[in-house]
Amino acid sequence: MGIPGIKEKWKFFAGSICVLVIILAWMSGGFGKSESELENVIETKIDTTVSNETGEVEQKRESANKIEMTGQDTLPVSSAIKQEFCSIIKNWIVSLCVPVFSFGTKDEGTAGHNLLEEAILAELPVFSYMLKEAPKELPIQDDATWQRLLVGEGDELVEEDMEEQVVSETTTKVEEAMTLDEAFEKENAGVRDGQEKINENTTEEMITDTFIPHEKQMTYNLENYQDFTTLFETFYAMDSNTMIGREQLNLDSLLTPDVLIDKNAAGPQILIYHTHSQETFVDSIPGDRTTSIVGAGEKLAKLLTETYGYSVLHHTGEYDVGDRDNAYSKSLPALEQLLADNPSIQVVIDLHRDGVAEDTKLAVDLDGRPTAQFMFFNGLSRTKNTGDIDYLYNPYQADNLALSFRMQLAADEYYPGLARRIYLNGYRYNMHLRPSLLIELGAQTNTVEEIMNAVDPLAHVLDLVFSGKEAK
Repeated sequence: MGIPGIKEKWKFFAGSICVLVIILAWMSGGFGKSESELENVIETKIDTTVSNETGEVEQKRESANKIEMTGQDTLPVSSAIKQEFCSIIKNWIVSLCVPVFSFGTKDEGTAGHNLLEEAILAELPVFSYMLKEAPKELPIQDDATWQRLLVGEGDELVEEDMEEQVVSETTTKVEEAMTLDEAFEKENAGVRDGQEKINENTTEEMITDTFIPHEKQMTYNLENYQDFTTLFETFYAMDSNTMIGREQLNLDSLLTPDVLIDKNAAGPQILIYHTHSQETFVDSIPGDRTTSIVGAGEKLAKLLTETYGYSVLHHTGEYDVGDRDNAYSKSLPALEQLLADNPSIQVVIDLHRDGVAEDTKLAVDLDGRPTAQFMFFNGLSRTKNTGDIDYLYNPYQADNLALSFRMQLAADEYYPGLARRIYLNGYRYNMHLRPSLLIELGAQTNTVEEIMNAVDPLAHVLDLVFSGKEAK
């Protein structure tokens, strides 16, 4: 441990010498160069850089306050002046204190010389701090860099940012070099490319939206459904007010009737109508019948005619306006007249949509298309309380049960999950005039798109059965 008194005297003595040296040097012009001359020297040193791999030297006359894009650290002029000033003062102090050592050692990298400098300068803490901190002046950042710093992208420009900036500058120069005609041609080419992409996307969407009839996906082994309970539980659902037995529901009675349609018959072969023509869907447009069950019937008639070769009569009479409950009795005379006028009609289809709870959605994804499920419906003219209802006698009841069963088989084998189970109810529903199908196409919670998409596979299923293809 040193003696405090002597140490304090030594610091005072050294500080006095330092001040004296600075004053003498300043008065005698010992620095050797004016500030402007010094600035020129420093700027020249900064501006001389190696520009390429061959070692050629080029002069870059850029502002000393800009950051060089070569990645090398370069000081601003003000910092360089401070550093040079401190370096001169340091040499004066060391030379004054130890002139012999300074004379004997010209290499400032010598270890002993550095140790001696550190020992002397340690006694001048203020000057040591100036010597250390003089070069540390932050370079001026451009606006883009400050913006990145503010949004938290980083504390400095990374190499990727510099490359991006160079690419951007190069692109700008190329664009500026274009003639006006070339610029127009480039813009037109961009528009053409964009239009081609739009056309490609449109074609893709059209292909995705196009219905492609399925091949058979599965085949029922009907031997497994000889048992009445198994048959019923697999294919049917029944209202609680009615009943059915094995004498009406067995494979022999369901598979025997002829359900084919003769396409060569003159006149309409299929009648499509709507007991409840006012039935609509969740996004139907009020007053627009094309978005109602009638619109779905029109599409079905068109498909059966144009795609599958049947002659179809689509009747659009309204029988449920203001009074839905009596629609069946109101439509009966019209049906009888239509059939009398068109004796060629072989099958009648009453196309409805179901009514379900508002949180129930009857839809599946069929090949990327949202598609409503459908259901075949039969009236049994029988209730638990009355038994068979004589005044609702139906001579086509066996044909109707066979027809709906064959439709269900085809739907399940070609479009598994699309058809709900056949529904049995207690009354007749005007299904006694010809072999008939009552079809519930979706429900009020379905969209028009889902309904229209469902018409495609429904038409295919109808053709499979009417043409006999489903039996192959």
